[in-house]
Amino acid sequence: MDITSEMVKQLRVKTGAGMMDCKEALKASDGDFDKAVDYLRKKGMSAATKRSSKAAKDGTIAAYIHMGGKIGVLVELNCETDFVAKTDDFKELARDLAMHVAASNPLYVRPEDIPPEALEREKNIYKEQLAAEKKPEKIWDRIIEGKLKKFYEEVCLLNQKFIKNTDITVETLINNMIAKTGENIVLRRFARFQLGEETKG
Repeated sequence: MDITSEMVKQLRVKTGAGMMDCKEALKASDGDFDKAVDYLRKKGMSAATKRSSKAAKDGTIAAYIHMGGKIGVLVELNCETDFVAKTDDFKELARDLAMHVAASNPLYVRPEDIPPEALEREKNIYKEQLAAEKKPEKIWDRIIEGKLKKFYEEVCLLNQKFIKNTDITVETLINNMIAKTGENIVLRRFARFQLGEETKG
């Protein structure tokens, strides 16, 4: 089957993957769009898994100021080498992540960062809701699992839909860059400041 440049372009928009990767995925999937998406996801994930043990000690800190100085964000994005840290693609990714944090206001980087007491509090709220709705207890665990998944998508940066392409999560965006650069890339931390907001503690 002939793979047209329009097909490659569409797949690129949907997945955020590189042009050559999209072409390769469409060829491997005989032009089947959904299979090509899965192919890219697996490739990104396997590259990410392979690289995750490598130390990411280089990188950059990106800043984004929004609404004429009303919101400011700092993001630390790490990679393995100075070479990748200096590429335009890596810098753009760091800027995009800072912009995403400004818009989406996550509280944590990943689910593992949520303090146990905050998670417990969330679960207790769900249990109270389910009891009030008189749902049978035997299905509570399954419902709570679904609610927690939604909660992670709201408060954890890696689980959020990427604002520039809501077909992918922030984690997928980073995994695509791992596949492209061949380096481990880690979103280490972020700080978001909003003018006039109450500080914690």
